[in-house]
Amino acid sequence: MTRQYKTLHINAILSQIDQASGLSDLQPLIEDLRDKIGVDHMVYHWVNSKGASLGVGTYSDIWRNRYLELGYVRVDPVILGCSQQMHPADWKTLDWSSKAARAFLRDALDHGVGNQGLSVPIRGPLGQYGLFTVNHRCSDQEWAEFIETHRADLIVLSHVLNTKVIALEGEEKSQLRTALSPRETESLTLLAIGYSRAQVAQTMQISEHTLRAYIESARLKLGAANTIHAIAAALTQGVILI
Repeated sequence: MTRQYKTLHINAILSQIDQASGLSDLQPLIEDLRDKIGVDHMVYHWVNSKGASLGVGTYSDIWRNRYLELGYVRVDPVILGCSQQMHPADWKTLDWSSKAARAFLRDALDHGVGNQGLSVPIRGPLGQYGLFTVNHRCSDQEWAEFIETHRADLIVLSHVLNTKVIALEGEEKSQLRTALSPRETESLTLLAIGYSRAQVAQTMQISEHTLRAYIESARLKLGAANTIHAIAAALTQGVILI
């Protein structure tokens, strides 16, 4: 497992996502992010409020076509498992016990899909559904170390990417949404998923004093009385998604 992502500032990635000007920018963006993070594959799939889907990723065309032709969506434990939960799922925790799931996994591995994966299910403010996945071929120990180090950043990355897609599709609740900076969004997202202030500051590689400034700025923009109110308002407006 490459360690390149350790030296990469998450803010640089968030800025790169923010600069995307259209949906056509997403495929080269996802390929570049995959390389910067240092995993074999990165995939993002989105179903908008009208039921139309968008998919970008780095799996081979042969595998994507085979997946669709064989209807693997009906047996894929990643799709089935993540559709029933809100929290990120390490693939090892999903149910691969059925004969169909095991056959699907063997076929996926034969077509270049890595044996390790983390998928983040995301819901939008108008009922949209997204799934962000990083996938890699490595040992269980290497993967556990990678996820322990980068889980929080990957969650933030997935939500910022998803929020960008919502904006590009014009599906945000524009009359309700409050514009937060990438760092303000990251701060509230990490607090919303249960991180302490100390953990958030460490993850973002900033001081707790700087973190307080981001939180206070977000609170004022959201018109919230306190941090808990700010998180609730951001979730309600779809400014942050968990």
